[in-house]
Amino acid sequence: MHFLGYFASVLIGISLGLIGSGGSILTVPVLVYLFQVEPLLATTYSLCVVGLSSIAGVVSRLKQKLVDFKTIFVFGLPSIFGVFLARKFLLPAIPEAMQITSKILLTKSHFIMLFFAALMLVSALSMILGKNKKEVEGVLPIYGITLMIVGLGEGLLTGIVGAGGGFLIIPALVILAKLPMKKAIASSLVIISIKSLVGFTGDLFHTNVDWAFLYKIIILATLGIMTGNYLNKKMDGAKLKKGFGVFVLGMSLFIIIEQFFFSNLVN
Repeated sequence: MHFLGYFASVLIGISLGLIGSGGSILTVPVLVYLFQVEPLLATTYSLCVVGLSSIAGVVSRLKQKLVDFKTIFVFGLPSIFGVFLARKFLLPAIPEAMQITSKILLTKSHFIMLFFAALMLVSALSMILGKNKKEVEGVLPIYGITLMIVGLGEGLLTGIVGAGGGFLIIPALVILAKLPMKKAIASSLVIISIKSLVGFTGDLFHTNVDWAFLYKIIILATLGIMTGNYLNKKMDGAKLKKGFGVFVLGMSLFIIIEQFFFSNLVN
């Protein structure tokens, strides 16, 4: 199982390098199902893995001058604040157990995994069904209050489950800010890296971290993202995105089925 986990850690990075998203939504399932890490702790580890491994992608995009710093300020700062609020207040506020019906007892771990599966499902459908729009040259980026509000909401959602949120950030930057896809991916990686590390730093005050284990995952994911950066120049990103979307869809359905039928959710 651990061998599969280490292999999957490389795939996490490759996904981030190829399409700027997706890797973060694999990290928690990999940690929970292949390394048997408790779900709440897995969200903390995920923030560290995604935050540090994304730096390799950030450096590459900075060299190519693809990062839009104004977008990072307008969208990224509210997103970072959202992660802080989620980790500091929302996550501790979730009850340890919720009796939904006489036969369904929803624990905090169950809630985190099911909420994560729901985000994965939305992400998968957007990757599979999303149309590849042609970019229009000369369109100026749009910055405004809507982008700030969406950034805050994205931070709150992904902060709960320890995801980087590229699957939400990139569509927001393309649709709302009118950024070209390559700039949206580059800017997304910067935002993911900063907000993930901010969230992880906050968790350090109340979490015991197995650094020896975490370092291995970070190194493998970083190697993956460097590989993904290279493959990004060689492969059709649109086909990869849809193929990865199918994989994520399968993962989300697996988590939902596993939680309902094999995790004592239903008594």
